[in-house]
Amino acid sequence: MSHFSIFAFGIYPYIAMAVMFIGSWIRYDREQYTWKTSSSQLLEKRQLHLGSVLFHLGVIGIFFGHFVGLLTPKAVWHVLGVSTEFKQLLAMGAGGLFGLICFAGLTILIRRRLYNPRIRATSKPMDIIILLMLYAQLILGLISILVSSGHLDGAEMLKLMSWAQNIMTFNSMAAVEAIDEVNIIFKLHVILGMTLFVVFPFSRLVHMLSAPLQYLGRQHQIVRRKVSR
Repeated sequence: MSHFSIFAFGIYPYIAMAVMFIGSWIRYDREQYTWKTSSSQLLEKRQLHLGSVLFHLGVIGIFFGHFVGLLTPKAVWHVLGVSTEFKQLLAMGAGGLFGLICFAGLTILIRRRLYNPRIRATSKPMDIIILLMLYAQLILGLISILVSSGHLDGAEMLKLMSWAQNIMTFNSMAAVEAIDEVNIIFKLHVILGMTLFVVFPFSRLVHMLSAPLQYLGRQHQIVRRKVSR
């Protein structure tokens, strides 16, 4: 177990989560005007609509898949009658499906952002950086599926689950020991994922924390058309 592993997988996750939560709190408190996606729909909407729908559909599936898959204890899966091998196949299948959907959407959004002159002119550096970071993270995730296909016993998946659960229970040394022997692709995937937490408060990703759920319960707005005489 190297000093790098101890820092990257036992200390860095806490730094990343602290930066994300404290940074988001400060930004919301001091710069609420910047708490938005800065939509470029007025400049171009056809590619934005298609890319955004595919990206959000894919990323929501990936998020909940990771959340449930990594943080649900192994004992719970066994109580539900789900074997480790079947869970890995399920994770590979669902992750691959949502990953490809997200990849298609993100490819459209990146191409639009880089090659549409009007969109590029109004883009901030962080807009492009965060898209490329998400793209790299998504590619690593898809590669990890190919790596997982070489060992369908779910052994490395259990190590990643142990890492995530030990991090959440503040048992950092056990977390480092659990992830120390996994494939380098999984380690890069974890490190880049933590780095996304670090840049989260400084990017447009903050809009994820402001989903307009109140719209679901509010009364409908009545709009009447003015009839000209």
